[in-house]
Parts: sequence; structure tokens; C-alpha cells
Amino acid sequence: MARRGSRIGVVLLLAAISHAAPLERIIVAPDQHGFVLADSGVAFRPWGVNYGHAGKLLEDVWDDGATLEHDFGQMRELGANVVRIHLQVNRFMDGPDRPNAAAFERLGRLVKLAEGTGLYLDLTGLACYRPADTPKWYDTLDESARWAAQAAFWRATAATCQASLAIFCYDLMNEPITPADQRPSWYSGTLFGGYDFIQFIARNPAGRERMAIAAAWLDQLTAAIRAEDREHLITVGMLPWVTGWGHLSGFLPAETAKHLDFLSVHIYPKTKDPAEAERALRECDVGAPLVIEETFPLECTPTELAAFLRRSREVACGWLWHYDGASVADYDAREKAGRLTIAEAIWREALRLFQRLGPEFRDQP
Repeated sequence: MARRGSRIGVVLLLAAISHAAPLERIIVAPDQHGFVLADSGVAFRPWGVNYGHAGKLLEDVWDDGATLEHDFGQMRELGANVVRIHLQVNRFMDGPDRPNAAAFERLGRLVKLAEGTGLYLDLTGLACYRPADTPKWYDTLDESARWAAQAAFWRATAATCQASLAIFCYDLMNEPITPADQRPSWYSGTLFGGYDFIQFIARNPAGRERMAIAAAWLDQLTAAIRAEDREHLITVGMLPWVTGWGHLSGFLPAETAKHLDFLSVHIYPKTKDPAEAERALRECDVGAPLVIEETFPLECTPTELAAFLRRSREVACGWLWHYDGASVADYDAREKAGRLTIAEAIWREALRLFQRLGPEFRDQP
């Protein structure tokens, strides 16, 4: 993507701020079927994106203030009200009980940017997406010590963010799994775009039920957050699919909901198996607010995704897509210059659809 000067970023940011509504703390609605703004009682429907920039992680670009200002302003212009950011363990923890002060100071600045842009943050933590960056000290910890280090991360994060109205939620981890048998590693070993997005929260179940392990882990990390922040919502980024032998991740939706403020699930509809997305959605219909925290026309057409999302409104109350640092206008310019790739054309159509659907999903009951 072509570099953008700080002037363009500032202009976009100011344009976004000019129509950004004042932020209020978000709480679960009294009927447990969605969210409302705490002071006004107005319904709040998360309509947002997972943040990346040209395939890079947040921490790869967050020292570039112009890039962040530009991207946050652009996400607001696209119609997003929530941005999901992914925080890497290697940047935030120097040891099991040693938070990196500089990283948390940068996080504080990012939160201020979100406040100024009128965007809420879904803070997803404990990421180890780039295997080469994962600290050796972290991976050699046993289960108990690893959970303690994860709790230290969350306590420091909550202490940094507890006073901000821009926090939508804390997401404990992206796609955690409790194993059914002993695992050789904490990670799946499956790379997507060079990243490993899945972690095991235990390597040896040692006779324990999978959901019992998940419940203990959820409770320990939630307690760490609540020691610093009693108000902001807590969730976890769940894989879908209940199988014949249990849930794929070991996090049973009905049981998991008892330990969190709301459920988050990642669903990518497939042209070749349209029933799968519907089934995954219904399995998470357990009486708690449900956010589809990741979705995108990755294995389906934009039209098919739109149809699924409209049907999902019977169950879900929030939807997060993806953003990678370029706008529809950027892709149009690349096409005009004869440089638009197939992948970029897919991104453009997805963003166009996101913009079109925004008023329907974000603004209407």
C-alpha cells in the first residue's frame, strides 16, 4: 500500500471526530439479548472490524502515529463503531510477572486515539501469532505458571484501560482450545498468512474434563481483570462447531457463557457447506448476548455473507469483519493504475458490503 503522509491521516481523523458521538460505557442490556449505553440507555450494536495493516500486526505499526491516525479515521469513515486489536505476549510481558512498561504506555496512547476517533476497542490479549516471536521463557512455563503469567498480563491491561470509556470489552484470548489428549506444544502449528492464531490453554488434561479446565482458566483470568476493572465487559474469542464428541475447542457455549459477560464466536460461511455456519450460530444461542467477532467473505460470496448475516440477527447482536489498512478508494486507485490484484478486489467488495450493511445492522433495532 502506498505511504500516506501525516497530513492525510490527520484530515481523516478530524473528519471522523466531527461526527463521532460521545462515548458512554457499554453494558449488557437488561433483557440479556444485546448491549446498551450505560447512561442514555440507547441500544448499542457492535459493527466493526479486526484491525491489521497490510498483513502486519498492530505492534509492527504502532510507532507510526500517522499510520494509526489514518487507519482509525478510515475505519470510522467505513462505518465501524468497534475495532478489535490483538496484543502480542512478546511485546507486553518481559517475564512471567514483569509487564513491559513502554508497551502498556503505547497501549494507553492507542486507547486515547480510539477515544478521540469515537471508536470502541475489543482488546484481545495473550496473542502469540508469530511463532518466531514467542518468548522462550513463556513456552517453558508449566500450566500453572503460564496461567499466572497470563493473569499478570490481564491485570496490567485492565489497570491501563479501566478508566477509558473507549473499551468495549476484554477478549481473554483468540480461539483457545482445551485439549482432549496430551499435546506436544501450546500451539496448533497451523499457519494462516504466516500466523498461528490458535493456542491450547493446557497441554495435558490429566484426566480433567475439558470444560472444567476451560472454566478454571476463565475464572482465573477474569478475576485478574476484576481486581483492576469492575465494569468493562469480558468475553473470549471462540471457535465454532459442536461435534459428536464435544465442542471443537472444549469451550461449551452454554457453560462458557456462565463465566463471561457475553459470548463471541468466529464464523466464516462457506459456499460449499452453507449449513455449517447456521449450525455454528445456533449452537451459540444460549440466552447470552452473542457477537460474531470474526466474519468475512473468505469462503463465500459477498451476497451469501450478507444473507447469512441477515439471518443471524435472530441470534447475534454484534458483527466484526476485517480491515487491513486500505479503503475502497485506495483499491479503486489501484485498479485505475492497473495494479489491482484478485485478493485486493475481494477486499474491496467486502468493504463495499460492510459500508452498505452498516446502517441496517449498526443503526436499526
